[in-house]
Amino acid sequence: MRSETLLRRHRAPARLWVAVAALVTGTIWLWSSSSVVLFGAYRVQDFVVNELWRTADSNGWRASSAPRTYWPPPPTESESNGYLRVRCNGGLSQQRSAICNAVVAARIMNATLVLPELDTNSFWHDESGFVDTYDVPHFIKTLKYDVRIVMSVPKITTHGKTKKLRAYKIEPPRDAPVTWYRTTALEKLRKYGAIYLTPFSHRLAEEIDDPELQRLRCRVNYHALQFKPNIMKTSSDIVNKLRSEGHFMSIHLRFELDMLAYAGCIDIFAPKEQEILLKYREENFANKTLVYRKRRLIGKCPLTPEEVGLIIRAMGFDNTTRIYLASGKLFGGERFMKPFRAMFPRLENNSMVGSGKLEEDTRGLARAAVDYMVCLLSDIFIPTYDGPSNFANNLMGHRLYYGFRTTITPNRKALAPIFMDMEEGHASGYEERIRLVMFNTHFGAPHKRIHPESFYTNSWPECFCQMNARNQADRCPPDNVNDVLESQFQNKEDVEAEATGRTDSTSQVK
Repeated sequence: MRSETLLRRHRAPARLWVAVAALVTGTIWLWSSSSVVLFGAYRVQDFVVNELWRTADSNGWRASSAPRTYWPPPPTESESNGYLRVRCNGGLSQQRSAICNAVVAARIMNATLVLPELDTNSFWHDESGFVDTYDVPHFIKTLKYDVRIVMSVPKITTHGKTKKLRAYKIEPPRDAPVTWYRTTALEKLRKYGAIYLTPFSHRLAEEIDDPELQRLRCRVNYHALQFKPNIMKTSSDIVNKLRSEGHFMSIHLRFELDMLAYAGCIDIFAPKEQEILLKYREENFANKTLVYRKRRLIGKCPLTPEEVGLIIRAMGFDNTTRIYLASGKLFGGERFMKPFRAMFPRLENNSMVGSGKLEEDTRGLARAAVDYMVCLLSDIFIPTYDGPSNFANNLMGHRLYYGFRTTITPNRKALAPIFMDMEEGHASGYEERIRLVMFNTHFGAPHKRIHPESFYTNSWPECFCQMNARNQADRCPPDNVNDVLESQFQNKEDVEAEATGRTDSTSQVK
């Protein structure tokens, strides 16, 4: 052996030889076995896969979006500064973020919120709206301590004619600060009695200094926005069927026409497919030269179905793993899905047969809502592409709030050199390289939000608390906080009713 030769050459003492041999052996074993590579609290070894089916370690934190300070009841009709209308554009999650922002904006301006409008026709090509997607009574009831909500702008009578109050239309700045709503928007609201903000996507800054307003966002997103009973029932049926055979994971596969065209990652496609992608990009996005290799290396290309399969397999999941696939129509068809299905044949989606089957005429927004709920309730969730107000980003935040449920987030930038080597025929040792990347992650545990991570992806620490916190700001509020808020709200209603009664009595006397 080389070690013995070195020993004879240098005539080292026997004890030194033993130490050297042990060190060499240990080093070889350390680097040759993936079972002892440490990343935080996780080790790259077989049992980690079983650990991932459980929720992540909360470190004593739990979700709580209840106010920590005095939270005044919303204005009465007479106290309101006017009516706020908004039109929420984009997909399901972008709309959810916009609804949360609308509630916060109404609170900032002391306004009455008109039930938000959803621009579903341009995105989903259907006529579904808020009342077709969400449980409206639940929405209004849950937020009654926060904002006053009405179904529509009221009618007014002028010059003997009755008509709806006309809202003054404004296009808010992107990521508008709180000061814009307290000045510009509020001035117009008071002047006209109603304002209409459209489009209303990303129209309120995500980082707000007031933690109570951030907690209000969480109350809207994770408590008030509940899908209609039929959507919840379908989602529950699918989850029950999937879980009847054990654990299951969900994957949001964003390998779709719009995302691929937006990302500019077209080189892996056939010439005709490239023409389709380039045409879509020209018609829908700003003209910009994008180089595939550069985009790939900075992590801007969506993962292919095969790459997702390779990641999951490298982590230790086998072909018996039950997978729910949430996605739109995959671009490139079966040619790209075949390798993934060969690795993981137990695939399901929202068209699965059984009690959870969606009717063929179920429209896009409802299907997306079902995908959202199934992914929320799955044991493991894997997003393959993330972006502002993206379906996957919002789900990651919801799963964090819903008990630190495991989320496996591929680092596309770190994985890119591995997959590009494989494209060029250099596949040696790729599984070990993938494992080293994938196990260096939070897996859904609480962690500090760092820009550009969205508040909707990670609302920690504002919407979380610790039962035995040393820091006063992190301590959990009393369990009866809703009772306190309800008492404050009820007292205000009683005072208003008493005042109204006195007014009526005075009128009768006169």
